[in-house]
Formats: sequence, C-alpha cells, structure tokens
Amino acid sequence: MVNWARRIAILSGVAALAACAAPQPPEEAPPPPEPTNAVEAGLTPGPAIETLPLSSDDAEAARLSFIESCPKLLARNDNSGIAAFWTPACEAAPRWGGDPAGFFGAYFETARIGTGEAFLTGYFEPQIAGVREKREGYDVAVYGMPGDLIRDPNYAGEGRGPLGRVNADGEFVPYYERAEIVAGALNGPGPSQAPVIGWAKDPIDFFFLQIQGSGQLIGPDGEVLRIGYAGQNGREYVAIGRTLRERGVFAPGEATMQGIVDWLHANPDQADEVMNGNKSWVFFKELNGDGPLGALGVPVRAHASVAADPRFVPLGAPVFIDAAEDVADGLWIAQDTGGAIKGANRFDTFWGAGAQAKAIAGGMSSDASALVFLPKGTLARIAR
Repeated sequence: MVNWARRIAILSGVAALAACAAPQPPEEAPPPPEPTNAVEAGLTPGPAIETLPLSSDDAEAARLSFIESCPKLLARNDNSGIAAFWTPACEAAPRWGGDPAGFFGAYFETARIGTGEAFLTGYFEPQIAGVREKREGYDVAVYGMPGDLIRDPNYAGEGRGPLGRVNADGEFVPYYERAEIVAGALNGPGPSQAPVIGWAKDPIDFFFLQIQGSGQLIGPDGEVLRIGYAGQNGREYVAIGRTLRERGVFAPGEATMQGIVDWLHANPDQADEVMNGNKSWVFFKELNGDGPLGALGVPVRAHASVAADPRFVPLGAPVFIDAAEDVADGLWIAQDTGGAIKGANRFDTFWGAGAQAKAIAGGMSSDASALVFLPKGTLARIAR
C-alpha cells in the first residue's frame, strides 16, 4: 500500500527545493519620489509667445489681472523653486500702451513644467437665495470665524499644526465637524459662539457654495451680500459625489454637480446624512470688492483667473492653456488655489457668476497642454 502521507511530504519537499533553486525575479525598484516643486518636475523652453494664438482681448484681460496680482507676487514667498525676477514686467504692465499681446511677448518666455500635459476643471461664484438678517424661510446660518478655532499650541511636527479647539478639560481636540455645527454647536454662549454674517434659504445650495469657497447671497428685494472664504474647521473633506457612487446612486463618471443637487432635493430624508458625511465646514467673511478673492488676495476674474498648485506655478504668473474643450483656451493668471488642485499641471478655471458660468464650470473636465509665462532670462538662470 502506498503511504500517501509520506509521498505527499516528499513531493512537497521536492517542490520546495525546486522553488528555491529557481531563479528569483529581481526586486522591483521603488518608484521615484514625486517632485515637490517646478524645478524638480523639470522646466523646458516652450514656443515663442509671438507664435501662440493670443488675441488682443484675451491678452488685455490677462494684463489687467496681472497688474492686480503684482503687489502680492512681488511680496510673496515663492514655493515653486523658480525664483523669477518679476519687477520689470510688473513695472511695465500699467504703462503699456501698445498691443496687449505684445506686452507678454516683450517681457516673458514660455516654459513647460514637466510634460506640460494638463487637466482642467472649473469653478464659479454661486448665487443663492440669502439675506443679511434672519427672516422667515431664511434660517441656514452663514457663520464667520469662531473665536476658539486655533492650531495645536503643542504641535512639534513639520509645517503648521492641526486645527482644533481646547475643550473644558483643557485638552486640544479636533474642531466640531459639519453635523455638530448644523446641530447648533456654534450657537450658544461660550468660546465656540461664532458670528452669523447672513442667512441662506436652502441648505443644499449653501453646501455647494461652501465647496466653491465664495459666492453671493441674493435677497428677495435684490440685495446682494458677497461672501468669501475666511477659514475652515480643519476636518476632512469628503467628496459627496464619491459618497453617492459608493452607495450605487451614480455610476463612475456620472456624478455631475447638477445631478447631485437634483438627487439631494429629491431625497430629503437622506440629504442631511449624505452632506454631513463631509465633515469639512467653511467659515465666511463679507467681501466689499467687485469679485471674490482668490488665495493671492486679489479678486478673481471670469476667464482670466485660474487656480493652480503654488508649488509648481508661482501665484500671479500667466498661464497659457490649449484645452480639448476650446472654451478654456487662452491666457490665464494663477491667482487662486484649491484643495483638489495638486500637481504640476492641474488647473481650475474660474468662470464668474450666473447661470452660464455655472453651466460651463460644472461641465468643465478637460485635458489640455499648459505653458507658464516666466520673465525673460529665468530659464537660463535655472540652467546655470
């Protein structure tokens, strides 16, 4: 009789020895580290500005936005590693009297960051129903910054410490999340009380205004209260589209902004839970200028301002975009940032306010190529 147990053991041992004798595949090399700024990503010369399809109207809008950006651009610490000299262009821009496209040709050269292959999205300034003073039908609080929102005073790590608050026991804890704020955590007396600068009519509309970061409250009498980003609670941002995809509401690629809004309005019994899954909350301040403020601290302009990652594009720099969606073609000025705008060639185009702006921004998802305009001589200095 065959001793099957012994036979299996022998065969197993032979197989193990064979496996040991076989040549082992080489270990895969770890992937190279991601570049942390434009110089690490690589800068290569692009085409001459005179060869680009740059219209006079497009160039003039960009020149005016560049002028607004210059005081901040000259004073700002640049994280891109480019270390360009912007003063000559900034001094010449307000005095330029010729063809606006000629200004950029006279003072700038083009550069590709990495491959220059870009991806675009869009944003806009929402206009929603809202008022300055609370009244019937307008009961969604638009909070200013609470006094107890601070960074961890004992943080010893790199960069800025996490946001939070000190509780009644003297412990630093995470700040209230969206569900707690909606439930009234900032309403009562005490250190967590936050000023209310306005009242929105629809919590879903206000939710999306918070995602955009600025907007207008339009009263029934036509009064406009423009509000802009003042701060955030430090809690994690969860994309509501991803939540609904995970629940099977939308297939991948189908979760448009308008589709999400329609679903939330059609499912009020689930809307609060879904929105509260995004723990982030944005606080606002009243804006008195003629446009929402970007991260550079100047008003962003329709089809002239773009959000970029400042590690790769100096805020204030012109960016020429050639997009698959032609409506986004042209010259933009990097004046803003965004939580999802990360990487060498990731841009978020600004389209202004109103129904058309909402439609374009909501549908903007485009591949593109991008050229950053740098003061002449910058690339030669970097190469040395």
